[in-house]
Amino acid sequence: MTAALLDRGWTVVADARRSTDLKRTVTELNSAGLIALPGDVTDASHRGALVAAAIGAGPLRLLVNNASRLGPSPQPALADYPLRELWAVYAANVFAPLALIQAVLPVLRDNAGAIVNLTSDAAVEAYPGWGGYGSSKAALDQLSAVLATEVSATPEVPVYAFDPGDMRTEMHQAAFPGEDISDRAEPESVVPALLRLLDTRPPSGRYRSADLAPSGVLR
Repeated sequence: MTAALLDRGWTVVADARRSTDLKRTVTELNSAGLIALPGDVTDASHRGALVAAAIGAGPLRLLVNNASRLGPSPQPALADYPLRELWAVYAANVFAPLALIQAVLPVLRDNAGAIVNLTSDAAVEAYPGWGGYGSSKAALDQLSAVLATEVSATPEVPVYAFDPGDMRTEMHQAAFPGEDISDRAEPESVVPALLRLLDTRPPSGRYRSADLAPSGVLR
């Protein structure tokens, strides 16, 4: 997604918990429009740095909450879930996105921006072993839906929960340790759907990548 926005001439402020991963991305993309800040979104000072960089880079028109924490791998049943670990999952998947939204919403209103919260089918399906991550994404879905009703007086700031589906990512591999996930789609495959969401700006809501395919019907 970062590469697609850069190709469109956007300035993108991006972060990652591991600075080595972020440095590699900066090298690969080689774009003056990419502002990379390593850090953890659960850290208030890091969130402040992200917001300051985004506002300082020009009109802020988009917030994408993509950072997520899976939790322990292999994932434990809820009956055995360490509560400290669950707290960390919610801190990354629910509290940090809301904190960023609260920080930038006034600016997004001024610039007719949009909010995209990355969710998961685990938010709506009861998969055994996915109780920690899935319930955090369900909370993010509800947060997105309620926020959308609360900002209905400013429809120029739609709030989207975007479900990309199963993808071949490091986090997804951690959810299935030792299993072959090569049949999952590459993350780049859902970028066109996400771009269509931004281009068409349908009403606030929860959208799957399949809903936004060229043959899909926005609803």
